[in-house]
Amino acid sequence: MLVDQHCHGVAVADLDEAGFGALITESDRPPAPGTSPFDSAIGLAVRRWCPPLLELPPLAGSAAYLEARRAAGADSVTRRMLAAAGFTDLLVDTGLTEAGGLPLLPPDGLAALAGARVHEVVRLESVAATVRCAAPAWPEAVGEALAAACAGAVAVKSVLAYRWGLDVPAAPPTRAEVVRAAGARTDGPVTDPVLLRHLLWQGVATGLPVQLHTGFGDPDLRLHRADPALLVDFVRAVEPSGVPLVLLHGYPYHRQAAWLAQAFPHVYADVGLTLSYAGPRAAAVLGEVLELAPFGKVVFSTDAYGLPELYAVGAGQFRHALAAVLDGWLADGACTEADAARITGLLSCGNARRLYGI
Repeated sequence: MLVDQHCHGVAVADLDEAGFGALITESDRPPAPGTSPFDSAIGLAVRRWCPPLLELPPLAGSAAYLEARRAAGADSVTRRMLAAAGFTDLLVDTGLTEAGGLPLLPPDGLAALAGARVHEVVRLESVAATVRCAAPAWPEAVGEALAAACAGAVAVKSVLAYRWGLDVPAAPPTRAEVVRAAGARTDGPVTDPVLLRHLLWQGVATGLPVQLHTGFGDPDLRLHRADPALLVDFVRAVEPSGVPLVLLHGYPYHRQAAWLAQAFPHVYADVGLTLSYAGPRAAAVLGEVLELAPFGKVVFSTDAYGLPELYAVGAGQFRHALAAVLDGWLADGACTEADAARITGLLSCGNARRLYGI
């Protein structure tokens, strides 16, 4: 069983090489001359796990794979990739609705194709962007909009790392500060650090687990400000509430995320996205997370977005990496078969089920 505790919708569409390649990189810039996005660790992972699902040998060339993909048709490809991943539950961030200009399947459509239960994760900044009102009413209006959006949701998510950075004061801003910042707000994404911090604390106030993007991402990010260690004062401030904080992705700061999960009872470390992008090095990176993070505090996700292949890749990378790590421990006499089975169950689904109450 596998619970994907953070993912996005897929675009059911036939894609040419450029369209496909654009969705297996975090960059929105062209690759080096004479290369393609397949010339990468994640490109190798796609070629490892996906061609057999289209009746090609592992590591088939990208041209042959894309031709087989076109021949199978987008709907068939999507069904095969999601079925191969073998999920029981998907926690879908509904803050994104398109990829590469293509619409993403809504959660119910994703559930039908995956044969899995789908649970919503509400993106705080997306909700706030919909609020249009006078500045003095903004704090209450955002609170009401968030309460409505969270009805039935299992978690909220913040992209503070993208919009400003994780180096923010721990305490919530005062109402006067929020009203003042709201008065200067213009249409578009919420980027003011006061409003972003207010949203973060509004997320805590829901009582739901709060997922936070940390570590690498697309070129909009300032990577050094996405280090989860910058959150330590906020983590301490949230601790009395008991609200769980889930540190997504983490790389290259995955060891910092592991330390926070070890040090604070309400912090969890996610290995999604990282293992897909690490390609052949996935087992080494997962081993680094497990050096310090308690086994009951690590959760799996794919962070799949746009391409159904990224679900199959994320699941394949995780299963293979975890098996490689545990086989090494067993061979070294560091754990028993029973230990390995328990660790596998916790990381694959047990921790996520307990954390989100699913």
